[in-house]
Amino acid sequence: MDTLILTPAEMYRADAMAMASGVTEKSLVERAGRAVAEDVVRRFGARPTVVLAGPGNNGADGRVAARYLQSWGWPVRVSDDVADDLSGAELIIDALFGAGLNRDFPADLAARVNGAGVPVVSIDVPSGLDGLTGQPRGAAIRADLTVTFFRKKPAHLLYPGRALCGEVVVADIGIPDTVLAAIAPPLWENVQPVLPAAPADAHKFTRGHALVWSGPPLATGAARLAAMAAARSGAGLVSLVGRDDALAVHAAHVSSTMLKSVAGASDLALLLADTRRTAMCIGPAAGVSDATRKAVLRALRSPAAVVLDADALSAFADDPQTLFAAISGRAPSTVLTPHEGEFRKLFSTLPLDPANKVERARVAARASGAVVLYKGPDTVVAHPEGRAVINGNGSARLAVAGSGDVLAGIITGLLAQGMNGFDAACAGAWLHADAGNRCARPLAKDLIAALDSDQL
Repeated sequence: MDTLILTPAEMYRADAMAMASGVTEKSLVERAGRAVAEDVVRRFGARPTVVLAGPGNNGADGRVAARYLQSWGWPVRVSDDVADDLSGAELIIDALFGAGLNRDFPADLAARVNGAGVPVVSIDVPSGLDGLTGQPRGAAIRADLTVTFFRKKPAHLLYPGRALCGEVVVADIGIPDTVLAAIAPPLWENVQPVLPAAPADAHKFTRGHALVWSGPPLATGAARLAAMAAARSGAGLVSLVGRDDALAVHAAHVSSTMLKSVAGASDLALLLADTRRTAMCIGPAAGVSDATRKAVLRALRSPAAVVLDADALSAFADDPQTLFAAISGRAPSTVLTPHEGEFRKLFSTLPLDPANKVERARVAARASGAVVLYKGPDTVVAHPEGRAVINGNGSARLAVAGSGDVLAGIITGLLAQGMNGFDAACAGAWLHADAGNRCARPLAKDLIAALDSDQL
């Protein structure tokens, strides 16, 4: 199955198109309810079960699930009264409201279900969860298992929805895949990437030369992490670029990374005039300074792909339009990698929906003209043309100092090898998260070591 994600509105269209093609609503409900019952049986032994059934299609799915479970010998009670007593239940099936909920969910009901101390299986999404944004509408039920249909919804991957859904199962209920061509959803779940393969006759320059801008002498570690990650992700050469006093510190730490002395942005222009230098990263501990601004603007006038991270973004927080103008129309890829704080500062003048992370990333990408990798446990990558992915394999293991520097370096290394900005950002997000999942309690340098795997 592909990894397309449907919004609630797109899912309604898919249902409608399926019914227009001859699939009956009754058969969709029947298959949905049976799919829920089968997944319940796969995971739980027969036990007293309460199905909380709402007034709409979600409730109808729950009633069908109850019928199947009863026919298979389960003790099941269907409750249409949300204030019903849950005592005696050893499993709750939440069939109250689906992904299209448009009003607040009662906090007292969510508290009763969440406090029942028994497993909860939700149909479509946990009741109270906005299927588009992953944000609770007032309050939300916390599920151990969520059974959804046809394709995942944004709420299954965006926090806090991802945590509220528990395990997510996507069931086939008979909607033909052909409806997707008409809907043309522009959102996907990120997947394991296909990475550039070096030909048998490759040499170091054909694999790309990545540059990483260094911070001052007492702030060199971040750039060094980015450079090491760029090398580990496959770039043929990596050079740290900076002033002599900073390079002297780097020289005591690196052996496979070259050092290029620059006194300022004009020297950087000479370096980047060599088109064998194919990608550059600026930002990790670079300093929020005029020197950083000048380096960024000089890099954006070059033929190299550019990754702007951390201080390279903060340096333009008071004047984002200058940055966006420098990005506009350039043919080489530009990737911005803000975390939440940097995103808010750089894009503060844009009309952003505070609840919808995917749409915020899309608006930022359109405004800046760059690929925007909006970091977090649910990283979103957005292209200026509107397509986007949600990264679903991130974890709290990545929440360590230097982790973002490693991510910026991975993307820079992939760009150096010729990947386009959107693909490099998507691949970098997945590889970075996968590296974190390979480590118990990683430091940033451990993430780089974990990249040395069959993924690269």
